[in-house]
Amino acid sequence: MKVTGWKKTTFAALLSIAVLFSSAAAEDNSKDPTVHLVTASTPRERQIELALSAAPAEVSSKASVYIVGAKGYEKAREGTNGFSCFIFRSFSGTTQTSSAPACFDAEGSRTIMLAYIHREELRAEGKSEQEIKDDIAKGYKDGRFKVPGPGFLYMLSKENYVYDSESKQSGFVPPHLMFYAPYKTAKDVGYDAVSPTMVPHLTNPGSPETLMVVMVQGDSSSDDSHKN
Repeated sequence: MKVTGWKKTTFAALLSIAVLFSSAAAEDNSKDPTVHLVTASTPRERQIELALSAAPAEVSSKASVYIVGAKGYEKAREGTNGFSCFIFRSFSGTTQTSSAPACFDAEGSRTIMLAYIHREELRAEGKSEQEIKDDIAKGYKDGRFKVPGPGFLYMLSKENYVYDSESKQSGFVPPHLMFYAPYKTAKDVGYDAVSPTMVPHLTNPGSPETLMVVMVQGDSSSDDSHKN
């Protein structure tokens, strides 16, 4: 596994291409795109398999694992290395748009992961996405949630199904790492505004949960090594 040099393409460009490709493939095969979305009804073993695929087997085999349950995230396994693997989800209104395996390091597990867990609890309670957004923002402001220090999360799965706000479609993106960059904006990395050509790419710029995306090359491990 090595970090991509970013000379020929960007994460945003890869996302746009991936969305178009996966959407076309789904249309050709007459598949419902929701089959890629993890919900509380997704079998437990499938959820665990996906969560573990986010990181190299040497890491995920010792990580805590969370799955989506009826009341939010449920801890399926206690880890020993401080890492936490789970399925990240996002919604547009009441429609789920993303399911992406992720694995926080120890720093993320004790900080930003707690906000992610609370999000799913609020969704399970029927709160709207705006209500959830407001509650999480208040939580960071009043100290219920902590901004992460230096660290990163793995997203090395081949099943990163994410939402592209530009095309308003979902699709698969390649394996990548995401580094914590709380409150960073485009100007902090030398750009006037977030754009498809910016390197590195930022997600949720200007927020406590801003992440800096770095693509990787090569497989982190074989698919079989993650299966229980």
